[in-house]
Amino acid sequence: MTTRRLWLPRHDRICLRMRPISLLIAFLLAVLPVFGHAADPKPTAKPAARAATNANAPKPIGKWDDWQAATHVEAGQTVCYAFTRVKSAVPAVTGRGDVILTVTQRQAQRDAVAISAGFTYAAGAAILVQAEKAALDFYTAGRSAFARDGKAAVTAFAAAAQVLVRSPNPKGGNVVDTFSLKGFGKAYDAINKACPAK
Repeated sequence: MTTRRLWLPRHDRICLRMRPISLLIAFLLAVLPVFGHAADPKPTAKPAARAATNANAPKPIGKWDDWQAATHVEAGQTVCYAFTRVKSAVPAVTGRGDVILTVTQRQAQRDAVAISAGFTYAAGAAILVQAEKAALDFYTAGRSAFARDGKAAVTAFAAAAQVLVRSPNPKGGNVVDTFSLKGFGKAYDAINKACPAK
């Protein structure tokens, strides 16, 4: 693969198999506050409504250093994912949402790697993703970026200490996000055990 292909803007549209990942990222961002927070002592919904919501809520598997793992049910199938929040972002972008790196396992789709940017990428935006010296090929769509080869990304993560993502800043210039990979291996093993390949 040439450097030209890696760094030129791409105009790929999100493919059908990536739509579930986009939905998972949106779901994850909506429910992340349940991790590590005490329950609200005041009931805000009727018990039946809470029970329905809790049935779809993520179920934590565990936390290892900077990574967490959890499951949730999607269309009757268990989905397992490991994720970490950005460690640093330079420069800070005012009003930016959560910035999260996620690896997801489904029965039919393995090693789906996605980044939630916390802002909307311009159409065809090119980003640079590096795990130590390994350059990884990602494409952007909306507020997310997806690895073209998830297995290669996971292999690079296992051998690195951090991931650097250089993205176009919607306010001009670039923003560099740093994700820690401390604990990634154990979180990844946990989601493979919880959602084994069929």
